[in-house]
Amino acid sequence: MKVVKLTDIVEFSPEKLKKISLFDTDNFFCDIYCLEPGQSQKIHSHGDSDKVYLVLKGRGMVTVGIEEKELGPDEITIAPAGEDHGVINHTQDKLVILVFMAPKP
Repeated sequence: MKVVKLTDIVEFSPEKLKKISLFDTDNFFCDIYCLEPGQSQKIHSHGDSDKVYLVLKGRGMVTVGIEEKELGPDEITIAPAGEDHGVINHTQDKLVILVFMAPKP
């Protein structure tokens, strides 16, 4: 069984959002997104896949469809298949998000 201690793998990049793969199967993936202040994941969509964002640390503006909301620690949302979605770290603090997606695109 694979077990990961999240505090041991969080890593940031000054150039762009850092994605760290935790689990990756034929049907599913789970990543950690680490965003420095000002970094973002551009708005995009996945036709057949749902994506879940769970904020672990910091605060970020998350867009799903036409809605944009600030999420903080322990807040979670879903971007259903086909909905535009993305996230930006609009604060001066680091942002860490756990991301789940299925089925894997």
